[in-house]
Amino acid sequence: MRTAPKIVLPESDRLLLAETARSATAPARDVLRARISLKAADGVGSRDIAASLGVSANTVGKWRRRLAEHGVAGLCDSPRPGRKPVHGKAKQEEIVAKAIAEKPDNRTHWSTRAMAEAVGVSKSMVSEVWRANGVKPHLESSFKLSNDKHFTEKLRDVVGLYLNPPEHSLVFCVDEKTQIQALDRTQPGLPMKRGRNGTRTHDYVRHGTCCLFAALNVLNGEVLAKCESRHRHQEYLGFLRQIDAVVPAGLDIHIVADNYCTHKHHKVAAWLEKHPRVAVHYIPTSSSWLNMVERFFGKITQERIRRGVFRTVLQLTEAIDDYIEAHNRDPKPFVWVRTADEILAKLEPIARLLDKTMK
Repeated sequence: MRTAPKIVLPESDRLLLAETARSATAPARDVLRARISLKAADGVGSRDIAASLGVSANTVGKWRRRLAEHGVAGLCDSPRPGRKPVHGKAKQEEIVAKAIAEKPDNRTHWSTRAMAEAVGVSKSMVSEVWRANGVKPHLESSFKLSNDKHFTEKLRDVVGLYLNPPEHSLVFCVDEKTQIQALDRTQPGLPMKRGRNGTRTHDYVRHGTCCLFAALNVLNGEVLAKCESRHRHQEYLGFLRQIDAVVPAGLDIHIVADNYCTHKHHKVAAWLEKHPRVAVHYIPTSSSWLNMVERFFGKITQERIRRGVFRTVLQLTEAIDDYIEAHNRDPKPFVWVRTADEILAKLEPIARLLDKTMK
């Protein structure tokens, strides 16, 4: 008759197993193995352990031997090889290559089912291969590479202002957020509660629009703003005068702006000639990402405008003014970290690929 191996547990292992045996959240298999181990260490026979825990004697013997040979580490399951893959590496490469280089007939992009049918595998395998290789045919990002002939010079000029602003000066990023709609919903939305998102109707009633002129102070993140009903050169010129009046006389003003025709109107140019302390730095065309006030526009849209309910334009402008006032009480600047050389190095392969595609 075989004799069950004697179990001697260090105090640290006994405490660990006792904690597992009492746990209400540990996997049931771990709890059972811990209880078997503790009873074995107390000198209880295998048959008695099996009877008290409602398992077979073979099960008790198995984990008792593992504990005697390998200690507590022996209570873990050994790794298993799993089922051999039905399709090999070549099929996976075919799925990836086909998704990247080809498009299905009469569709703009592949779905898992369409790809599975085309290559003769299951849709779950297609999904698994795409996830493993970072292939997402259902997603598409937008971009626009500037074709400005002076892109590099303008980029270095604007990024230089952000990273090394001139002494005794302030840098402002200026732009307009146009056609902000005062939207009212056709029915009141339902409030959020546990297990359910807040709701709003898909349709709305328009009550007019306004235009937000904003100047972001790059140094401290404060925003100087003004709401207007239109965005002509008259309103833009008035906003420049407002910036000029706010900035102390001993400081120069550097303004980062886009190439909108209003910003280059001859009356605006004439005013700039009469105010030499105001210098305008134009970003390259199709490069709104270089103007940091666009980041603020995204923030106010997300946090105050998009989900707001406004029954008049006045309500909309008051909401915008209140948001900006609260923002300026504790402003936090957007910090530009990339140098012009780093940006150009990242754009170079994109420009080469785009040029090759257009040819």
